[in-house]
Amino acid sequence: MSATLELTEALLARASVTPDDAGCQALIADRLRPLGFTCETVESGPDTFRVTNLWAVRRGAPGKKLLMFAGHTDVVPTGPLAQWSSDPFVPTHRGGKLYARGAADMKTSIAAMVVAIEEFVAARGDTCGSIALLITSDEEGPATDGTVKLVELLRERGERIDYCIVGEPTSVNTLGDVIKNGRRGSLSGKLTVKGIQGHIAYPQLAKNPIHLAAPALAELASFDWDAGNTYFPATSWQCSNIHAGTGATNVIPGELVVDFNFRFSTESTPESLKARVVEVLDRHGLDHHIAWTLGGEPFLTPVGDLSDAMTEAIRAETGYSPELSTTGGTSDGRFIAKICPQVVEFGPINETIHKIDEHVDVASIDPLKNIYRRTLENLLS
Repeated sequence: MSATLELTEALLARASVTPDDAGCQALIADRLRPLGFTCETVESGPDTFRVTNLWAVRRGAPGKKLLMFAGHTDVVPTGPLAQWSSDPFVPTHRGGKLYARGAADMKTSIAAMVVAIEEFVAARGDTCGSIALLITSDEEGPATDGTVKLVELLRERGERIDYCIVGEPTSVNTLGDVIKNGRRGSLSGKLTVKGIQGHIAYPQLAKNPIHLAAPALAELASFDWDAGNTYFPATSWQCSNIHAGTGATNVIPGELVVDFNFRFSTESTPESLKARVVEVLDRHGLDHHIAWTLGGEPFLTPVGDLSDAMTEAIRAETGYSPELSTTGGTSDGRFIAKICPQVVEFGPINETIHKIDEHVDVASIDPLKNIYRRTLENLLS
């Protein structure tokens, strides 16, 4: 069994459902300390949702740059255990695949990072640049006491980070076909439209918020919010939930509640999107209120040293030329981009993340480690 596979299985055997780290970070720190890493555990959050974070850094040769790996040890809940083909916290091999919760998202990546660092340090010693790891147990949860807290701490300390690789599962069809060099922003709103409740047979005595809001919602759904750009698709607006009524069929409801979300490019801002929504609602004469939640700003790393180094590493290991992409949901890269000028995400195939019988191809595990090691060699040697 390879060192990367062995560490992957050891991490997968720990039931680290968010925000529980279940000892994963202690295992990682035990591997890093003998290499000269200073390992610091930072706990955050209330007792009912205690988050464990690991900051580990090895200072390299003076004047050389620092590359940080980032990831999360927490996993999403398993879902119905009876639907799994094997225990989700007992790593199991079937048909060349490794099954367990967190196999793709993202314990395989973390194991590959650690072993890549071990191999790189063993070969390069003190002649290389600096290496760090930032690991949290609050990525799959609310993400309020994890990476964002460590980023604040590092900013206060004046820590300079030149490059960051986030181990999110980015590959689509085969390992190495996609690198994420940015992510769209996420802006959610809970819209409440007020009406007047009344008997459905006497509509003149009531005011139906469903009827009032429908034209405005149709207009919002038809907008071209922006055209996107070279790196980002156009901004999208989608309703996720809509509710009105008491459950009775003879009552006009008194209010309508709509949940919606923007996934937005760097061509729009939260302020511009909010303003356009309010303008439409006001123009339609709606009595409304919106509670806004900014899930994350968009971030982008243009083509540069980091993306070039990783692209070269992928080509050397797999023969593929990866696509740079900003599609998908948000990630902790949105926080790290505030203190690091070059952030990319790269990891295994994402087809089974969060699903029943989550898995990775065993044959891809060591190549993933090699890509991380080659990227270190390209940037820090």
